[in-house]
Amino acid sequence: MKRLIPILLATTSLSMAQTPVPKPAAAPPGAPAYAPIKFGALTADLQEKMRFEIRENNFDFNSALNGPQDASWLLQRFRLGLGYDVNPWLKLYVQGQDVREIGGSRPNDIGVSAAEGDDVFDILKAYIQIGNIKKGLSSTLGRQFLSYGDQRLVGPLEWLNQARTFDAVKFRYAAEKYSLDFFISSPVAFTNNMWNQSGFLDNDESLNQMFSGLYLATGFVPFNLTTDFYVFNKRDDGDGSFGAARGDTDFYTFGTLWKGDPKKLSGFDYTTEMAFQTGEVSGRDLTAFAGHWAVGYNWLKHSWKPRFGIQYNYGSGDSNAADGDIGTFQNLYPTNHLFYGYMDTTGWMNMHNPQLNFSFTPTAKLKVMLDYHLYWNATNNDAWRRVNGVTAVRTVNAAATSAGSFRGQEIDLTAIYKLNPHVGLQAGYSYFMAGDYLANTGAADDAHFGYVQVQFDF
Repeated sequence: MKRLIPILLATTSLSMAQTPVPKPAAAPPGAPAYAPIKFGALTADLQEKMRFEIRENNFDFNSALNGPQDASWLLQRFRLGLGYDVNPWLKLYVQGQDVREIGGSRPNDIGVSAAEGDDVFDILKAYIQIGNIKKGLSSTLGRQFLSYGDQRLVGPLEWLNQARTFDAVKFRYAAEKYSLDFFISSPVAFTNNMWNQSGFLDNDESLNQMFSGLYLATGFVPFNLTTDFYVFNKRDDGDGSFGAARGDTDFYTFGTLWKGDPKKLSGFDYTTEMAFQTGEVSGRDLTAFAGHWAVGYNWLKHSWKPRFGIQYNYGSGDSNAADGDIGTFQNLYPTNHLFYGYMDTTGWMNMHNPQLNFSFTPTAKLKVMLDYHLYWNATNNDAWRRVNGVTAVRTVNAAATSAGSFRGQEIDLTAIYKLNPHVGLQAGYSYFMAGDYLANTGAADDAHFGYVQVQFDF
């Protein structure tokens, strides 16, 4: 049996965490809606995405240096998927992916110097689905996306060229007003010129990450779009990401997500997500908290459907690195790009992040969004970490601990245009104005990020 399970996970998987009941938040900006091509019981889908990016000072905030991140490049992604409905309660699916980073001076290895890199055609998804995921009990086994709630803690990170996938076993029960998911998984590492493997399947991988959870999505609150409750567990053999490796990691995240329905609240909407963590991170006792609180107003009867919102995000930091405990909120496996600024400087940890958000749709095909962010450290005794939750913007030293806590401010302008169900266009520009924390710890030049993207789905 021990030999059978790895073989099964290597050749099968669950699709991107299926839409809970009730329907969760909308898909990430720019995600086109399309139906796969059908040939009887066989289905085929194809995706081609290209994004041209240009960045300046995004990583060092230093105009005097021209690092590998201060450049432009083209990101290219191709996917081909095949599905087969054996019968109404049994489905097989496999999807391959090829990603390339063209131009620029970053390495071709994914993750090195924040490069999205190359990964020659490999398996992104491959799963067996048993049962109807929209009704009753079902299970999905194999390589899959996981996506829950608004993706603040668990998401496929589709903004990245390679995205994020897991080898997992997942069980679901879906009823009229609720759905309950239970899963056990291991994140897949992307490595060019090698078969992508998770820690569960790779005997040479030392961290051995395992991630499991229980997620309940409900429609029991009548004025909410969804009212969710969850518990996640992450465990591994420990590393040095949050200080010296002293032991294993094993901690729990308990949380809830509530989303108000503007159609039932006279145009107002609200979202709150709060999560508490306890356990151990690399042998250190963990106690951490994070929260998101937002309210907005939607002009539902206006043809442009404008919305104005205000929100505040908080993630705890570690106030004392020498006490043997850790207070840094662990951001798990999120799609942070959607939430804390498109320049990707910030994860949901050691941060205060108030925002103003404005959006409108001048035509049925075009949506425009304008977001204004402010950032502070929750504590200067901990690092300001980027969206990956690991890379620090500045070293924690005497200058950093005594510096001002204000990181800076960011303005994001985004436009999304759906030419048709198969073709989506997106463009954006972000401007980061450096604050006291950067000025007190080194270079503090403003940063710029611009991009143009096209995506084809069939």
